[in-house]
Amino acid sequence: MTPSPRRGPHLPGTAAPAMIEHRWEQFHRYGPYAVLTLAVIVGGVAADLIMTRTEMYAAGVLAVAAYGLQAWWGGARPRTAPGAPAGVAYYTVRTLLAFALSWLNPFFAIYAALGYFDVEPLLPKRFVRAGLLTTALTLAGSQSGGLPPASLMNWVAFGALYVVNVALALFFWQVGVREEEKARLQVATIAELERTNLRLEQAMAENAALHAQLLVQAREAGIDDERRRLAAEIHDTLAQGLTGIIAQLQVVTSLTDRDPETARVHLDRATALARHSLGEARRSVHNLAPAALEHDELTGALEKTVAAWAEQHRVRADFTVTGPVEPVHDEIAATLLRIAGEALANTGRHAGASRVGVTLSFMDGELTLDVRDDGRGFDPAAAAPASRAGGFGLGGMRARAERVAGAVEVESEPGGGTAVSARVPLVRHP
Repeated sequence: MTPSPRRGPHLPGTAAPAMIEHRWEQFHRYGPYAVLTLAVIVGGVAADLIMTRTEMYAAGVLAVAAYGLQAWWGGARPRTAPGAPAGVAYYTVRTLLAFALSWLNPFFAIYAALGYFDVEPLLPKRFVRAGLLTTALTLAGSQSGGLPPASLMNWVAFGALYVVNVALALFFWQVGVREEEKARLQVATIAELERTNLRLEQAMAENAALHAQLLVQAREAGIDDERRRLAAEIHDTLAQGLTGIIAQLQVVTSLTDRDPETARVHLDRATALARHSLGEARRSVHNLAPAALEHDELTGALEKTVAAWAEQHRVRADFTVTGPVEPVHDEIAATLLRIAGEALANTGRHAGASRVGVTLSFMDGELTLDVRDDGRGFDPAAAAPASRAGGFGLGGMRARAERVAGAVEVESEPGGGTAVSARVPLVRHP
């Protein structure tokens, strides 16, 4: 007989391992009684052929002792841990009884075969091989005709059978060890997977909350950005237009009595400026490009803007283009046109300049817009924070440039004029 496969640990979430555990439990509880009884029956039938009366009495006494040992172990087993002294004592006494019974009657090797099935849970690991070798010795003696061997042939058969029994016992024991290790690794893997799944679920919950938070923040950021855009557009269109209208109406008021014709010209200019401002306001609400870019490229729109500003403020303004002119993306063109308009508006309101120069430079991968005047100048360090806080003026120009990955620099000093330089990527019109 050969040892049974060893029982692996219970794998969570499967029914088969639990059923196997239950069957092994039933075998260890009732199996020894059934095996001992079978050995007694078979040995008793053959007793007259191979045993003396004295050996029969001795075998009977040993069989009763084996039943008593099993009864004691049935009560002690549930309270005994694997490898505990009580289990070692039970296995040792049972092995000796089985050896003695098999010496008297070879058929009691049926009972001795129990040593293969529970050697590992009962004995410490260092004694498992000794238990297997002892059980193999008893079974080999029975299989070779009984102990002690009666002839040389019996001794040869005993030696060969002992080697076979030992080899099989150790082989199946090693297989059982590997299976148990494999089962242990499976249990550890399943446990790790469960922990990983739990962490993933927690991470997914956190990501969902973070995603919701990011959506709210993105929505709020979009609203704020749109507010700033509209505020800047209103400043660059309505505010500048209203400023021009007021200036024209002031001239009308002063010339109505003395020069009605000239007053009429300024009134027409105020009306045209109001219509233009209204149109620009509507375009800003719909996030459209400035009207000046509807029929002209950036260079033409800038040239007209500079000319209109010069006529309105009666200040010499020159527009210059350098580098090879190329069609520019609408967003880039609108950004530069708005920056130029704001810079000119600031010059008209604050600089008191007699001459203004606007230069658009096409360079390798970059567009530069320079607006220079010879006015009274100012301290940029003192003006910049206030403009940024309000979101208009210099801060508004910088914000527009930053939206298209550009930048605005201002150079000025009191009495030294002002230079506004905007640099943006040269993105060609598709």
